[in-house]
Amino acid sequence: MLDPQGIYEVDTEAVERTLGAAGADVAPSGPVLVHALSGFVDAGSAGELAVEHLLGRFTTTRLVTFDVDQVVDYRSRRPVMTFDADRWTDYEAPFLVVDHLADGDGTGFLLLHGVEPDLQWELVVAAVRDVVERFGVSLTIGLHGIPMGVPHTRPMSLTAHGTREGLVEDYTSFLGRVQVPGSLGALLEHRLGQTEHDAMGVTVHVPHYLAQSRYAPAAVVALQHLEKATGLTLDVDALAEAAAQARVEVAELVAENDEVAAVVRRLEEQYDAFSRSIGRPNLLAEDDPLPTAEELGAEFERFLAQRDDD
Repeated sequence: MLDPQGIYEVDTEAVERTLGAAGADVAPSGPVLVHALSGFVDAGSAGELAVEHLLGRFTTTRLVTFDVDQVVDYRSRRPVMTFDADRWTDYEAPFLVVDHLADGDGTGFLLLHGVEPDLQWELVVAAVRDVVERFGVSLTIGLHGIPMGVPHTRPMSLTAHGTREGLVEDYTSFLGRVQVPGSLGALLEHRLGQTEHDAMGVTVHVPHYLAQSRYAPAAVVALQHLEKATGLTLDVDALAEAAAQARVEVAELVAENDEVAAVVRRLEEQYDAFSRSIGRPNLLAEDDPLPTAEELGAEFERFLAQRDDD
């Protein structure tokens, strides 16, 4: 493996201002590192909205910048450029960075955000582990959403996972043993656990028919459980209005479309049956087939198009 320190730069002056003389001798009560990268599954944009909230509410200081040229496949994810009349005027360069933020009580924490690398995952994970050790990170925690066969009319659930017993003992496990496509965030958690660093993840269960939308209630749940796990004060109430508006809009759409309403009622029945028999290996109480996320999403799009035409 190449030297992990060759793919990132640290702003040492910014580190001194925010963390002091951070190094290997930092006490175990060091800052929390939160991560949510774009490019992997993020139903309801749970992680994306959470990052936007954190960056919008709290003062940020850039500490670490990764060399994305070494880890991004530009031809598979072409960055957006702007052409205006007769010239190129803008380029939205991909980035991967670690910022320092201070929460509502002034407690500092770190945020790893930007694009999920396409290449050299083990090298990137090793680089992040270097950062964890250099800054004395006490807990690394990831946020994102996954589509699930649950209705929007019931409390949102989540899957919590961690690198050792005690990190997620207060959470119910909804899944047994499964194999799923990997992500850099999952690999980071796994590798940190192998080197005895505390790491965990919060995965919000988003109604599968809302998976492609920006669903603020999902971000609220993610941030609330980030607060629970870390003790940070993240001003989640600032998202309450957006979350309430999202619920109203979905309720109106469902009420005006009989087919979607029937599916939601079916999901409610299954959710309620599951809640009465907690401990089943999955969220669905029966094996009857339900429309896929793509089918329901297409139905929503057709319905919205009809409303616009009217």
